[in-house]
Amino acid sequence: MCGLAGEFRRDGSRADVAAVERMAATMSDRGPDGSGVWSQGATALGHRRLKIIDLSAASGQPLVDAASGLTGVFNGCIYNYRELREELQAKGHRFFSSGDSEVVVKAYAEWGLDFVDHLFGMFAVAISERDTGRLVLARDRLGIKPLYLAETPGAVRFASTLPALLAGGGVDTTIDPVALAHYLSFHSIVPPPRTILRGVTKLPPATVRVYEPDGSSHERVYWDPSFTRAAERADWSEQDWQDALLESLTTAVRRRMVADVPVGVLLSGGLDSSLVVALLAGEGQRGLATFSIGFDSVGGREGDEFVYSDLVAKTFDTDHHQIKVPTGDLVPPLEAAVVAMSEPMVSHDCVAFYLLSQEVARHVKVVQSGQGADEILGGYHWYPPLAEVDRERALETYAKAFFDRDAAGLARVLNPAWLADGDPAREFVAAHLARPGAQTAVDGGLRIDTQIMLTDDPVKRVDNMTMAHGLEARVPFLDHQFVELAASCPPELKLAQGGKGVLKEIGRRVLPHEVIDRPKGYFPVPGLTHLEGKLLDRVRDALSAPEARHRGLFRTDYVGTLLADPNAELTPLNGNKLWQLGLLEMWLQSHGID
Repeated sequence: MCGLAGEFRRDGSRADVAAVERMAATMSDRGPDGSGVWSQGATALGHRRLKIIDLSAASGQPLVDAASGLTGVFNGCIYNYRELREELQAKGHRFFSSGDSEVVVKAYAEWGLDFVDHLFGMFAVAISERDTGRLVLARDRLGIKPLYLAETPGAVRFASTLPALLAGGGVDTTIDPVALAHYLSFHSIVPPPRTILRGVTKLPPATVRVYEPDGSSHERVYWDPSFTRAAERADWSEQDWQDALLESLTTAVRRRMVADVPVGVLLSGGLDSSLVVALLAGEGQRGLATFSIGFDSVGGREGDEFVYSDLVAKTFDTDHHQIKVPTGDLVPPLEAAVVAMSEPMVSHDCVAFYLLSQEVARHVKVVQSGQGADEILGGYHWYPPLAEVDRERALETYAKAFFDRDAAGLARVLNPAWLADGDPAREFVAAHLARPGAQTAVDGGLRIDTQIMLTDDPVKRVDNMTMAHGLEARVPFLDHQFVELAASCPPELKLAQGGKGVLKEIGRRVLPHEVIDRPKGYFPVPGLTHLEGKLLDRVRDALSAPEARHRGLFRTDYVGTLLADPNAELTPLNGNKLWQLGLLEMWLQSHGID
């Protein structure tokens, strides 16, 4: 787990090494254990290292492989790197380190652009070819590791964070009206390749892109799971599905213990993270470090789920850490969490994950998390209504449950100059739901949440907040083989028992029943859903700041209405609409965008 940066010139000039150094320097939090810069002609690569696998200097980056003429930088973890190393050694490759970063470069040397098909893990990769001058970028199947780009006619720059690109200079920081429409309609999700800024894009998940020295580029999507019923599993019973998913998830959890440092677990007390703890205990892990966070109650909303996390910790005899955060402490960590965001994210979970990661990083450098189970196995409230309609009516059902605003709603919020043509979010979701490869309306909803929403909300949130403290988070529910299997599982098994039925049945085998038969919980931060006091003052300040007035995104009458009754307007997902606007302005201002 690290931060990478680089520049590739397409105008015949030499790469700007100083700019790459500036970009890499901003990511010292992602990689506090080492740094490096390499350049050759039109290409420069920078890296910040977090030592997790092979703690020696041999795995420092950028990694130069003189034998193959390749230089690479890598962010992430390859869980099958030992098996790949043995396979590559059998093919004649010689290794000078014992880490996974060298395996990535050697895999490219052996299999070329198909190297990604051999990698099990989370990764963003940049590889420079000495002999051709070509640059290759790649991102993992679920987009767990980020990769942002800023392209101009003469060059392309890339980095693990958007603020790193800003530090390089020369980025068009104008707001993208289409991305703004997505942010305000699609619950802060801006699908790739767009970001909120015109001058910055992001490489889509499961994509390999090649930049040629002549300025051309080409790419391929190397993974797109089918959300249909597989013929070879047509006769499977519910028990068969439970057994198969349990075996696959156990494998995923085991894979994510690969490290040369201890691995802990973020334990919310919900089914998903509790199951990770139970499976690790079943694999023989003893004295496992687990971590839970809680907040004061606000507005009648409970702020912790310690009763459940304590139960799980006691059941499996973990080394448990309970972290309680008073409401009065929320403004400073909120400011810090906003700075840590590569893109604006409205979820109040960001503050919880930021504070949790801050404490966890004092104890371990790697944790497993239960993130992703709801999207993969049907845990959200908008999936059952999709089961009642055909694919042709899926858009209306999904939009009613998930969208914050339609085109008319955007016109109420935004000044006319910032309104995009049409209804970009609705059009995007309609196209995604209509793609072949999803058998039912539920399958279509699960697919867009797995491939789009999950990547650009929960997964990005966890990456940004954990890496702000040099903490590596691993997500076993996003093991690509587990995702493929779950995608083919009949929707009725996933939607049973109020959602995640098949996972609940798996949980009954290993968990206390109190953890399973309970209302669905979230990472609760009541102070950010019920705005009052200092938090409300901070939102008001952001929306009235000179930068906000100069930018002129929002209609003053609408903002005034929200400020007059801060907690009146909520999104279908119970998000605060005033918070949504204030967070965007806070993010823009904190990153110096005027």
